[in-house]
Amino acid sequence: MSGGVRIALLLPDLLGTYGDRGNVLVLEQRLAWRGIPSETVTVLSSAPEVPESCDVYLLGGGEDVAQTAAMRVLSRSPGLQRAAARGVPVLGICGGLQLLGTEFTTGDGVRHEGLGLVDAVTEPAGERAIGEVTANSVLAGVGMLTGFENHLGRTRLGAGSIPLGRVTRGTGNGHERAEGAVRGHVVCTYLHGPILARNPALADLLLEWAMGAPLQPIAEPEELAALRVERTRVRARNPK
Repeated sequence: MSGGVRIALLLPDLLGTYGDRGNVLVLEQRLAWRGIPSETVTVLSSAPEVPESCDVYLLGGGEDVAQTAAMRVLSRSPGLQRAAARGVPVLGICGGLQLLGTEFTTGDGVRHEGLGLVDAVTEPAGERAIGEVTANSVLAGVGMLTGFENHLGRTRLGAGSIPLGRVTRGTGNGHERAEGAVRGHVVCTYLHGPILARNPALADLLLEWAMGAPLQPIAEPEELAALRVERTRVRARNPK
């Protein structure tokens, strides 16, 4: 890929709770460790349009007001949708998951049409799901996922999407032990952390999709391995 990997950070002024912006830093660093140049394109809500020429797109989480505002921006400038239709990888976190789905209902009971990049419908629950989550990913090579969730929504997947993983601890989507949603190269999750810092195999998978080629393996920090072992032990003590 000439010119390096172009990473689009979408609407961080609206979406980006719990350090979701850190996912960009993870992708940049993992490319830099391999000597691959990158460029981050930050698209604010005031931008005239969403570019469709980037190689990977990231959306963070946000509350209802921010989420519906983001929906208006992305609907009127469909660069993200056009890129996803070409198979460009997209990562949506929490509120990003909900607006990338087919429909979501905010806490005031109002139903909103989503972008439809994944087949998922979200409705509010009676109480928030808060705490650590572990899940076994269905994506080859990703393995166990860990992260932190804090959301009111409960998301049910339709036939057009598969879950990112199966929950072993925590709530996730709140239906059928599913966590997140995947359709093609669009990946959605409720996990913060940020997720790509805690789950580097998922970061590398997105980069491989973006580049269309496998990446050179790199050694992971011992601290990350220790964290994942600790999460596994917590999971075993608290089966769900």
